[in-house]
Amino acid sequence: MKNKTHRKVKFEKKQRGADMTIKEEIEQLKKEKDAVILAHYYVRPEIQEIADYIGDSFYLSKVAVGLKEKTIVFCGVSFMGESAKILNPEKTVLMPDMAADCPMAHMASPETIEKVRAEYDDLAVVCYINSTAELKRHSDVCVTSANAVKIVKNLPNKNIFFIPDRNLAHYIAGLVPEKHFIYNEGFCIVHEYMEVEEIQDAKKAHPDAEVLAHPECPQAVLELADYIGSTTGIINYAGETDAQEMIICTESGVLYELEKRYPEKKFYFTETLPVCRNMKKVTLEKILHVLKTGENEVFVDDALREESKKPLERMLELAK
Repeated sequence: MKNKTHRKVKFEKKQRGADMTIKEEIEQLKKEKDAVILAHYYVRPEIQEIADYIGDSFYLSKVAVGLKEKTIVFCGVSFMGESAKILNPEKTVLMPDMAADCPMAHMASPETIEKVRAEYDDLAVVCYINSTAELKRHSDVCVTSANAVKIVKNLPNKNIFFIPDRNLAHYIAGLVPEKHFIYNEGFCIVHEYMEVEEIQDAKKAHPDAEVLAHPECPQAVLELADYIGSTTGIINYAGETDAQEMIICTESGVLYELEKRYPEKKFYFTETLPVCRNMKKVTLEKILHVLKTGENEVFVDDALREESKKPLERMLELAK
C-alpha cells in the first residue's frame, strides 16, 4: 500500500510539472499570436487559472466586444464561440474543442418560433444566450440569466415567448407577472436532473448551510433555495451572506472561483456531482493545439451573422 501511495505522489508531481510546461507554452504562444483566453466558470480549474477573463455568459459576451487582441480562444461551448464571432467578425475565434456543445442550445426550432408569432400579437421572442446563432436570428432580443428580468421588464411587448429553457422562463415569469409567457420545452441537462432528495440530504448533513441555486433548475429545486441567481450572482452572494457554509446547486466548476475568493467558507454539492461534460472537454493540451495550429476557427456566414447580431446587440443595449 505504501508503494502505491508513493507512486501516486510521484505521478501527481510529474503531472503538475507537465502542466507548468504547457502553461508556459500557452503564455508564449498567446504573445506571439496576439491572443486572449476567455473561460466560462464551468470549465476545468486549470483552464480558469490561465484565462485572461473568467465569467458567465453575460460577462464574457460584454468582454468579447472591444478586446484589442486579434485572436480569441474561447474556453466554453459552441454557442459562446459563435456569439463572440458574431460580435467580433474581424477577429479570429478559436474553440479548443469543436465537439463541446450545449444540448439546450438546440432545444427550439425556427418553425416553432414562427408558429407562435402567428398565434400571438404584440409578441417578443426572447432568446436565452445559450442558443445557436440560427435561433438567435429568429429572435427579437437575447438575454442571460443575469439580465433576463431587467430586459423582459423593459420590453414594450405583453406576450413573451422565451426560448429555449423552460425552467429559466418560469422563474422569470414569476418575477415579471405583468407579462404573459409562452413556454418552450428546452432545459439544461445539468440543472434539470438535480435531485430534490439529494439537496435535502445535503441540508441534513450541513444544517447551517444556505442553498444557492441557478434559475435553470426546476421549480422544486428553487423552492429549497435561500438564494436564486446567475452563476456570477451565486458567486457574489456567497461573499455577501453571513453564512459560512453553502450548498451550491449549479455546475461544479464554480468551486474554483468560490474557494479562491472565499477560502474561509465551505461549499458543498449534491452527492451526484453536477458536471457539464461538454465544458470539461476543454483541456490545456487542446488550447495549446489551437494556438499552435489555428485549427477549430469559428465561422459564421455574413447573412446569419448580421441577423443574429441584432438580438445580441439589443441585449447589450437594454442591459446597460
